[in-house]
Amino acid sequence: MIKLTKRLRKEYETLYRSCEIRPQRFAEVDKLVDGLLANRERYETVADAFDAPWYFVAAIHNMESGQRFSRHLHNGDPLTRRTTHVPAGRPRKGSPPFTWEESAIDALRMRSLQRIEKWSLPRLLYELERYNGWGDRRYHPHVKSPYLWAGSIHYSSGKYVADGTWSETAVSRQTGAAVLIRRLQERQAISLPDAPRDDKPLLHYADSRIPHGEELQRFLNDFPGIALRVDGWPGQRTSDAVQRIFGFRLKGDPRDQE
Repeated sequence: MIKLTKRLRKEYETLYRSCEIRPQRFAEVDKLVDGLLANRERYETVADAFDAPWYFVAAIHNMESGQRFSRHLHNGDPLTRRTTHVPAGRPRKGSPPFTWEESAIDALRMRSLQRIEKWSLPRLLYELERYNGWGDRRYHPHVKSPYLWAGSIHYSSGKYVADGTWSETAVSRQTGAAVLIRRLQERQAISLPDAPRDDKPLLHYADSRIPHGEELQRFLNDFPGIALRVDGWPGQRTSDAVQRIFGFRLKGDPRDQE
């Protein structure tokens, strides 16, 4: 069993803080996030049973079932019968067909998530990786888990293509759970306050990509509660982040001239 040590907490924090979605995946990621937001109430119904964040349930639903509510949250098997893949025979109680909610609650309860007292960022990422299993980390530690980081700069290739069969060249086509959560935060749909910070110089407002714009956004992303898409375009959201931290907008923000 992999434990959530101080070192692992730091790793999660560093990876999340520096997470950038690959530009060619922007549209795909936003479409997935739109779907998660549209079904937020259903995710909250399940999450509330564990005092868990709704986006934790949403991210797993995307990874295991492609956001289909006709599938078990455990592993994507059809709700018309008990699961046949690992973990098989779930839910043990009740009779199929199961509702998505009752199956999802069973999937999370069997992992004892009700015992978690505080859902910090490291705990969130740890539980997501644990949900998928520790095979990547144990046997292929040079590859950051695609279950978390696929679609970001932290992942290029390497995945299990079948049970126990690893390929160094295979590429996950999914969007990782941490990437989805990161984009939710970038869109200000959720708040994740526990992120480290640094001190670096600021720049000015722009309506297009500018030199060092990405550096500015990475700098801002180091502050607690800030998550910007790193695209080199310091527009309204970047200016809003500056105002939140320093009390003033970026120089040249047109709203200051209204």
